[in-house]
Amino acid sequence: MPSTRSTPPAPGPVRLGPEAQAALRPAAVGIDTGFWHHRRTTNAHVSLPQGPGLLESAGNLHNLRLAAGAAEGEFRGAYPFVDTDVYKWLEAASWQLAQAPDDDLAAELAAEVSRIVDLVAAAQQPDGYLNTWFQLVKDGQRYQDLRWGHELYCAGHLIQAAVAHHRATGRRELLDVAVRFADQVDSVFGPPGSGKPIDGVDGHPEVETALVELYRETGERRYLELAGYFVDRYGHGLLGGEAYCQDRVPLREATNVEGHAVRQLYLLAGAADLATETGDAELRAAGERLWRAMTATKTHLTGGLGAHHDEEDFGDPYELPNERAYCETCAAIASVQWSWRMALLTGEARYSDLIERTLYNGFLAGVSLDGERWLYVNPLQVRDGHTDTGGDQSARRTRWFRCACCPPNVMRLLASLEHYLASTDDTGLQIHQYVAGRYTAEGVAVRAETEYPWHGTVRLTVEESPVDRPWTLSLRVPQWCRDFRVRCGEQTYDTAVSDGWLRLERTWAPGDEVVLELGLEPRLTAADPRVDAVRGCAAIERGPLVYCLEQADHPGGGLDDLVLDPTRPLAVKHRPDLLGGVTTVVAAGHRRTVPERDWWPYTPTDTAQAAGPAAGDPVELTAVPYYAWANREDGSMRVWLPLS
Repeated sequence: MPSTRSTPPAPGPVRLGPEAQAALRPAAVGIDTGFWHHRRTTNAHVSLPQGPGLLESAGNLHNLRLAAGAAEGEFRGAYPFVDTDVYKWLEAASWQLAQAPDDDLAAELAAEVSRIVDLVAAAQQPDGYLNTWFQLVKDGQRYQDLRWGHELYCAGHLIQAAVAHHRATGRRELLDVAVRFADQVDSVFGPPGSGKPIDGVDGHPEVETALVELYRETGERRYLELAGYFVDRYGHGLLGGEAYCQDRVPLREATNVEGHAVRQLYLLAGAADLATETGDAELRAAGERLWRAMTATKTHLTGGLGAHHDEEDFGDPYELPNERAYCETCAAIASVQWSWRMALLTGEARYSDLIERTLYNGFLAGVSLDGERWLYVNPLQVRDGHTDTGGDQSARRTRWFRCACCPPNVMRLLASLEHYLASTDDTGLQIHQYVAGRYTAEGVAVRAETEYPWHGTVRLTVEESPVDRPWTLSLRVPQWCRDFRVRCGEQTYDTAVSDGWLRLERTWAPGDEVVLELGLEPRLTAADPRVDAVRGCAAIERGPLVYCLEQADHPGGGLDDLVLDPTRPLAVKHRPDLLGGVTTVVAAGHRRTVPERDWWPYTPTDTAQAAGPAAGDPVELTAVPYYAWANREDGSMRVWLPLS
């Protein structure tokens, strides 16, 4: 197993401990141009600065002032866990401060962070406890409603914000708050026979990953042990034995993901962290087993997760609906967090394949192109004539939500995105995701120039390298890629790689160049035939992007009657004038003619139904990247297209 000896990486959400047993460790990446630089700039200049005002108008900051005794009034908010929106924004802002230049924007952001950190510290009770709902509304009832109260869930997000703040600024104000709260939790939670008064777990896992990271930040092993206790107590009936809150079966025995998608994924991320720090082979095996089952039977084409609006649930294997797909934005984020931890633990490229699919599709669709509006759920179809009921489960972008978990969650992933792109080990540097910027590890720096995902060429130039020893530059060849070519000096590589990695070992010198060319021909994708909702359909993909049709591009009718002709070639057209600049895919199809009926279902003797709908006039279909949908006028949308 490679060692984990290294200088500390650039600040990021995962920093392995000195005894971690992982194949890889995070490397530093600076994103300075291109696709993700643009999206992160919007996050930094639009989304993040709006956060404090939105938290103020929603009442989150008001509640902290009430708890601190600095204001009068009533608790505001529909849920007991609204504090987490503040903590996720603080985490996002801290990651941004770790990379922001010394300009007016950074100064304003730093001032807002300091103001809110002071407010959080003032709201904390003398023994370390902090939760405005229970301090203001349920005084004296701490940890009496673990099923729904989410006190430990809130504590987890506070800890993650504190770790980010400390890594980004070196300041301890928020970290001291988190340590006091973690110590208070540790003083009351423990297994039978521990002498502690509560044997229980939170209805919403999250504190587990946070406690592992607090251990990594402070070196205090009690936090790692507490995280292990929580992970192993799920599935023992402490919350009523429901799959919804991960209490039906112990994680070590589970054979598939189930229940509330975000809760399951946060728990699995915590388990991966524990396996990394402790070498627990059983937890690692459970993570590998559950990840395989999830990707094989419960993952949408976009990387989205969660089939049911009811209980935000995974659903059954192959139950992957379109218009009723839930695919919560937070679930996409949790999926990235879990897969990255599994990639570091195992060194396997498949986890980063899913990260790429999720980042470009299921995650990025959650925020509008202007950074001001959000999607809580991410369906794969909006039917003609759809009537939207609004609220958190709207298929239309919304300024904020009553349960506003997704917007600040998007902010924190975008602000820390560079942490999820590359890794290092004793052999060299591994590039998991392709961005325009600079990848660095110990003694190694590689500059990447690319217009990915619109173009498939990635030009890599070695800028720093040891001169006395060889090292390996490993490039992930995406699972979707049908053909690729790598030019390295006088050598060319274009054969398939068995594990997803193309490894180039040599003694490198500054100025050495590697050119990776990934074929980006558009393709039609069919689902597993057991997915009833899309049988007889195909989806359009190009590179890492999933495409969809929107009504805005097909005037004169809706989308429900459009049929794709798979025998005609797909054409590519770059549109710098459309949706911030996108490459569209143009396909041939027609609009089917379906006779009007006054009775449903069709009768067995209906010969018209047996013959199928008649083909109508040819129609040119324009597909746009799924992440960019719902940024124009309201209308229908679909990813999966019926075939003629």
